[in-house]
Amino acid sequence: MVNTRAAYRYAKSLLDLGIEQNILPQFLEDMTIVKAAMESRDLKLLSKSPIIKPSKKIDIFNAIFGDKLSETTMSFFKIITKKGRENLLPEIVDSFLDQYKKHNKITSVKLTTASKVDDAVLADIKSRLLSSNVTETEVDIEINTDESLIGGFVIEVGDKLYDASVLHKLNKVKKQFSDNKYIKSI
Repeated sequence: MVNTRAAYRYAKSLLDLGIEQNILPQFLEDMTIVKAAMESRDLKLLSKSPIIKPSKKIDIFNAIFGDKLSETTMSFFKIITKKGRENLLPEIVDSFLDQYKKHNKITSVKLTTASKVDDAVLADIKSRLLSSNVTETEVDIEINTDESLIGGFVIEVGDKLYDASVLHKLNKVKKQFSDNKYIKSI
């Protein structure tokens, strides 16, 4: 809980700095690059390791991100490393991306379908989501496929789940038949 709160505060300060200096899109690009790099187990372990000296971590961050990130973001990394908070880097990045979406009224939606969705259907789903009261002014859709759904789709918006899959409907019918008390068992 304490680490999450600290990560939130560091991310908030970075967001506020981006708004103040009008470089928020640059920070978004930088944090997206860092998030992709943090998929590496080795980099995540490096940032969380108490054995590696902060100066060495700064050198490694410079070698990895030096030419990819803005000077302000690199300075931010140096500050959190010198303060001994580099272990929070993955959480700071995630928190920044969440706060950026809230600031720009972007709703993250996870769409899972049985087969690949074409652009026309995706545009229709996006327009229906935007016209509903469930989403903000913009929608960021993450698309996944899961053949076990058989057909239909599942949409996750925040903590809400809308399941319109064939698998879900079949399971409901199966449950109705198994709960039927009027059919004699043989």
